[in-house]
Amino acid sequence: MNSASLQGSWLRTGHGVIVALVVTGERAGLFTSDGTVCGGTAPGGAGPIRLTCAHGSDERGTGTIGEVNSRTLKVRWSGTAGEETYGRAAGGTLPPGLPTAAGPGRHP
Repeated sequence: MNSASLQGSWLRTGHGVIVALVVTGERAGLFTSDGTVCGGTAPGGAGPIRLTCAHGSDERGTGTIGEVNSRTLKVRWSGTAGEETYGRAAGGTLPPGLPTAAGPGRHP
């Protein structure tokens, strides 16, 4: 896998929740519409995505990249989220209203 292909903003929805995974360089952030905020690393082809979440959630702690192309990213998370498929965010932007470290719907 080319680590450049992992770069960008990825989205998925399921069970009424939006999940956004953002990869910039070797840094990764994950935000959900129900308030989860996580940060960590995404070393591209060199290893898994590793996240630590603000409220101790372990749903998506470590993720192994299954497939990545210009439109789709598949990640198998070691936590309860299991395997998830994300789509590349249109225009590289995320939907409004995702939580930040300041809390759901708040902007630092």
